[in-house]
Order: sequence, then C-alpha cells, then structure tokens
Amino acid sequence: MYTIHPDIRLGEVKLKVSNLKRSLEFYEQVVGLKILKQTSVTAEMTVDGVHSLLSLEEIPNALVVPPRSASGLYHFAILVPTRKDLGVSLRRLIQSGISIGQADHLVSEALYISDPDHNGIEIYADRPRDVWQRDADGNYRMATDPIDWEGLLKEAESEVWSGLPKGTTIGHVHFHVGDLQQAGAFYCDLLGFEMAADYSRLMRALFISAGGYHHHIGLNVWAGIGASPAPPHGTGLAYYTIMYPDASELETALQRIRDAGVPLEEQEGAWIVSDPFGTRTRLTVIPSE
Repeated sequence: MYTIHPDIRLGEVKLKVSNLKRSLEFYEQVVGLKILKQTSVTAEMTVDGVHSLLSLEEIPNALVVPPRSASGLYHFAILVPTRKDLGVSLRRLIQSGISIGQADHLVSEALYISDPDHNGIEIYADRPRDVWQRDADGNYRMATDPIDWEGLLKEAESEVWSGLPKGTTIGHVHFHVGDLQQAGAFYCDLLGFEMAADYSRLMRALFISAGGYHHHIGLNVWAGIGASPAPPHGTGLAYYTIMYPDASELETALQRIRDAGVPLEEQEGAWIVSDPFGTRTRLTVIPSE
C-alpha cells in the first residue's frame, strides 16, 4: 500500500481576497509576514525573504464567502519554531485588538484568528514530539483545553515583536469537505497520507499526516454533509502546496493520480489536483535552500 514520503513538507498557501491593500496591511501588521513580490492585484509574502509562504490575489467583484458555508478552507496553520515565538505573536494579536480564539491541543498550543475576508488562520507551536500520546486505537490524543495565556506572555516578555521569525512554516491545513469517506479516499488512499486521528464519530473530523506528525491535513464536515464549493469569484483558498523531497517522489505521486484517472493541471512547473470537493492541491519539489 502506497504511503506518502515521510519528509514531505507543506508549502505556499494561496488565497483569493477581495481587497489586496487591506489584506496586505493585515498580514504585515497583525500576522507578521513581509512582502516578497507585489503587483497591482497579487502579492507573495515571506518570513525568510526568499521563499513565499503566502500568496494573495485580489479577485474582481469578489464575493466574501461566510465562514462554514462552503467546502474549502477552514484554516491554514502557521507553525512558529518555539513557545516563546507563540507568546510574542499572542502579545501582538492582543495589541491589534483582533478577536482571538485559542486552544491547548495537547500536541500543540494554538491561537485562532480570521483575516478581513474570513479566511481562518491558526498560529501555533508544537509541544515536543516525545510528549504526544496515542490512545488504544492509535489515534493521537488531542483536546481543546484552554491555553496558558499568562505563561505564554511571560515567556515572551523580553522579546520585541518584529514579525514572524525565520523557521516559521505552514504546519498544516484544515478543510471543510462534503463527505469524510470520500475525503479519506482521496487524501489517504490516493495521495498516501496516514490516519493520525480518526475523530469521525466524536467530532466529525479526520486528522491525517506523513511521517508520524500529529496532522498535516484536517478534514471536517462542519459546513454540512454535501457542502458545495464557493463560486469561482468567491474568496478563500486558491491552493495549498505539498512539497516532495525529490523529483522521483513527485513523479510517483503524479503517476498514481494519472492511473486513478484524476485530472492533473500543470502550472508554472508544478501540478494541481483537485479533491472531490474542489479544494486544489499544488504538488512540487522542496526548493533548494
């Protein structure tokens, strides 16, 4: 049985937005990304000044899609290197006055916000992998306990905020889907992700990963069974990226998709495949450092 390479990484997330200027101000001043490239209707944003972590495109006459109303993005998750970095982000979010959600997931500590177009964003820090626990069924134990606000802020009290630190990555993505069984067939049976936590009965969600991570992808039916994609001019996710360690691993994945009769679209040296609910996955190779 095919399993995706354990060393895949997630790469650039591209969002469709209704007002590029407003979104850039938010992602720079609140989240802490920096502009790498910009045109009148697009921008690439970075933490290291080299690689794009987030791409934005302003859509003409965009329809701002309400939360939990369509299949597609629930949130994309920005993984910061340390707990101190998360505390610095928390302090910045508080200073901005934005509404902040939060959860201690046992495997990680997470903050939740939304951008001006209601695109969900998680900013989180992992706990050490050796403290992650699995239950009797092999599922990672995860929870939604309150975070330690005071502890996070105390860790960060001597640090000056200057944006997201180098080493920040896209840690995972989480999608609304129309059917969990169909989603599992696409992401696990076809793309090769492994089940990290089957919470389909408990919370109508699945968490899947490569290499034993707690999850690279979350899947839920919280927008409703059979939820339809947003319209083409709707805001939301244009694509997210899976990066393979080398060209051979990428080609193996592409051939599996071709053999399954699932359409592939070549786009600027990468490949795009859509899940059964319209969410687009961009497949490419990890760039050289």
